[in-house]
Amino acid sequence: MIDNLIHAAILMTTPVLLAALGGLINRTGGIVNIGLDSSMLTGALVGLILAANHGNWFVALVGAGLAGAVMGLAMSLVITRLDANEIIVGLGFNIVAAGLVRFFLKSNYEVAGTLRLPDVTRLPRWDIPVIEDIPVLGAIFSGHDILTWSAWILVPVTVWFLKRTRGGLRLRAAGAGPKAARALGLDPLFTRDASTVFAGVMSALAGAYLSIGVVGVFNEGITAGRGFIALAAFYFGRNRPVMTSVGALLFGFFDAFQIRLQGRGIPAELVQMLPYAMVIVILTLIAISAKKARGARA
Repeated sequence: MIDNLIHAAILMTTPVLLAALGGLINRTGGIVNIGLDSSMLTGALVGLILAANHGNWFVALVGAGLAGAVMGLAMSLVITRLDANEIIVGLGFNIVAAGLVRFFLKSNYEVAGTLRLPDVTRLPRWDIPVIEDIPVLGAIFSGHDILTWSAWILVPVTVWFLKRTRGGLRLRAAGAGPKAARALGLDPLFTRDASTVFAGVMSALAGAYLSIGVVGVFNEGITAGRGFIALAAFYFGRNRPVMTSVGALLFGFFDAFQIRLQGRGIPAELVQMLPYAMVIVILTLIAISAKKARGARA
């Protein structure tokens, strides 16, 4: 029972963590990306179609990532070049993406809501000999796919990038003081574009993970607001990769827990809202704690 819960929690953490790390990099560069959900939805659809048509999960991931990159670049150009409000642009992209996906499904596949395709190549999961038979450790380390491993490896890589590299310094400079960065000869607009493209790629991979790594089908509601949960994760972590991963893991745990609770006499609507309610509770407690800390310093 506990092994199944742990394994499911890690699976549910993966898409949130991928999108959250992308959003964290984007936020560090100076843009709050509300449109993570649009890239995630697009990546889920593109990933499923390519996985079915080409029979290759790697091609599916590359295609999904490219679709997310295009979404991210378009969003960044509207924000950085046209001075549009980033919140409104992000919400607009979420609405437009949902509408275009619905139109695409009806016009090309004559379906509404759910797309099921034959011969979808799923992401392979790797079992680690010996470790897979050890309770708890097997659930943590064995039976996972390339995106799950990549998401967790990217946590320390992101820490290193932000603190130890010239690119990380430029990214932080572009986010903290674009005018000062420009005076030093840097190009904050290019840096912000790059960070938004990265966020789009990561979110699209998160969406592809949902469609070809978890369920094997596409649904208009497949993201279930995980793009916004990713926002909550890096705000929970205060733009620190390690704490962001903890926030994503908390959501993954409660998401897995609500799946285990279904069918046990508790109304499904109440069970399904559990992970989202816990996110609100945790963020509220963090806000109260931060307010008390500021009051103590004053």
